[in-house]
Amino acid sequence: MARAATEDSTQGAMTLAEHFTELRRRLVRSAVALIVCTIAVWNQFSDIFAVIRQPYDSVQVAGSTAILALTGVTSGFSIQLRVSLAAGFVLSSPIWIYQLWRFISPGLKRHERKWAYVFTAVAVPLFSCGVLLAYYVMPRMLGILFEFTPTDVQNVTSVESYLSFFLHLTLFFGLGFLLPLILVTLSFAGILSGERLKSAWRWLILGSFVFGAVATPNGDPLAMTFVALPMIAMSFCAVGIALFNDRRRLRAAELN
Repeated sequence: MARAATEDSTQGAMTLAEHFTELRRRLVRSAVALIVCTIAVWNQFSDIFAVIRQPYDSVQVAGSTAILALTGVTSGFSIQLRVSLAAGFVLSSPIWIYQLWRFISPGLKRHERKWAYVFTAVAVPLFSCGVLLAYYVMPRMLGILFEFTPTDVQNVTSVESYLSFFLHLTLFFGLGFLLPLILVTLSFAGILSGERLKSAWRWLILGSFVFGAVATPNGDPLAMTFVALPMIAMSFCAVGIALFNDRRRLRAAELN
């Protein structure tokens, strides 16, 4: 038992140089996974881009006068590269999320590192749910934005501009859904206590409704609440887990 405690303290005491070495190792592995997944989906560009442009096309069917167009000689290659990288990023998410946890785990005790697999198993579906929610609300957002187009004017949208809008929105939602899990991770790493999170519950609720307002720009309070409530529920679950972790650490310290 004393030996295990010694090993835990030795492994937790990393120098700054060792932290940078560990960070580089995790980044390299994540980058390799991203490159491999990008190459794997390269030939599937047409199918992937059809999924990406579907929200735009649904607005067209609804009566919009917007036109999606390429505006440069190299735009075709640039678009395929960006789409493949984005798809590779999503496809490799189990790997880079796992690497993120492993970078944090040296600050944890040995018996706490088993949560790496649990973290990855929960983070990937959460990230995916955020992306899917963004995809669901995107046609509504596009429809609202296109309503500002002046009468008798066609909105010629470059593919690059639409792709940037699509990627930024999906990434925003995906990372937003990861926020509660990040709070739990910071708690397990000893950086953020459950009591501190509990005292900030008002900010968690406010942030969730701000997230809902951004996700539903049409101002519909019911839709905003529909988006905000899952965020509030996940945030409060994160606070509960962090409080439980505080008590567990306190009991472990008393026993030692």
